[in-house]
Amino acid sequence: MQAKWIVFDFKFDFESKYNIWSGIIGGFFLQLSYFGTDQSQVQRYLGGKSLTESRLGLLFNGFIKIPMQFLVLLIGTMVFIFYQFQQPPIFFNRIEIQKIYESESAQEFKNLEKEYAQAFGQKKESMNLLVEALHSEKNIENQEKKLKTDDFSLQKIRKKAINLIHENNLRLGNVKANDTNYIFLTFVMNHLPTGIIGLLIAVILAASMSSTASELNALASTSVIDVYKRSIKKNESEAHYVKASKWATVFWGMYAIVLAEFANKLSGNLIEAVNILGSLFYGTILGIFLTAFFLKKVGGNVVFYAAVFAELVVFGLWYANDLGIIKISYLWYNLIGCFLVLGISHVASFFWEKQIK
Repeated sequence: MQAKWIVFDFKFDFESKYNIWSGIIGGFFLQLSYFGTDQSQVQRYLGGKSLTESRLGLLFNGFIKIPMQFLVLLIGTMVFIFYQFQQPPIFFNRIEIQKIYESESAQEFKNLEKEYAQAFGQKKESMNLLVEALHSEKNIENQEKKLKTDDFSLQKIRKKAINLIHENNLRLGNVKANDTNYIFLTFVMNHLPTGIIGLLIAVILAASMSSTASELNALASTSVIDVYKRSIKKNESEAHYVKASKWATVFWGMYAIVLAEFANKLSGNLIEAVNILGSLFYGTILGIFLTAFFLKKVGGNVVFYAAVFAELVVFGLWYANDLGIIKISYLWYNLIGCFLVLGISHVASFFWEKQIK
C-alpha cells in the first residue's frame, strides 16, 4: 500500500519498472520515438497548412500530454483512496464471478466473500482510527501497524478467491483471469450517476474510434506508399492505389484485433501493455531515424541489418526478463534498441563495402 504514495523513486535500479531514472531516460526515448517517428503522430504535423502550424501542433501536443497523464494517474489514486473506505468487490471482473458461481466451487467462493466483507469491516475501522490519529498527531505508528495487519488479512482472502477463479478457468480450459482493467469500470458503473456514465462511455468510444482510425490510416498509407507502390506495383493508377489502401486497412484491422486479444492476456493493465509492446519496437525505429539524421555516410543495408540485430537483442531481453533470467524494466528497451542501431551502424559502416549512397 505504501508504494502507491511514493511520488518519486530516486533509486537507480534496472529491475524497477517505475523510478525517476527509467521514467526520464527510458520514457524520453519512448516518447521521442512516438512523437517523432510514429506515422499516426507525424501525419498530424504533415497535415498542417504551414511549418508554423505544425510546430504549434507539436508544442500543444506536448503541453497537453503532461497534465493529461497526471490526471489519469490522479484518477487512479483517487479511486484507490475511495476503495479504502468503500468495500470493493473481491474480484472486479463480474463475468469471472458469474462463472465461479456456476461451478462446483460456488459455495467455497461465497464463504470467502463473507470473510472478505468481515475483514474489510475491520480494515475500515483501522483506517478511520488512523485518520483520527493523523488529525490528533497521536498513536500514528501503532495505527499504521494495525492497518497493515488488517490489509494483509484482507489481501490474503482475496488471493484465495483469485486462486479459486484460476482453478475454475483451468478446468474450463481458459487462461488466468485478470481484473486490473475492470477496477475503474466497476467504479463508474456502480458509483456514478446514470447520465455521467453515459457521457463517459461516449467519450471512451469516441476516443477509441479516433485513435483506431488514425492508426489504421497510418498503417495502410505506409504499407501502400512505402511498400506496395515502391516495390510491387510501381506504375498503377490512383484508383488502384486507393483500392489497395482499403484492403490494407482491412488487413491491419484484422491484425489489430488479433494483437488486442494477445495484449488482453498480458499481466498488468492495458496502459502498461501498450507501453511494453511499444518499447519492443520504438527504440529500434528511433535508432534508424537518428542514424539517417546524424550518420550520413551509413548506407541503407548497414542500417537494415543493424536494426534486425537490435530487434533480436530487445526481444531476447524481453524473453529473458519473462523467464526471470535478466531483470530489466521495459522502458530501458527503448534506450538499448536505439543505441544498438546507432552503434552497430556506425561500426559496421567501416567494414561494409557496398553501401547505398
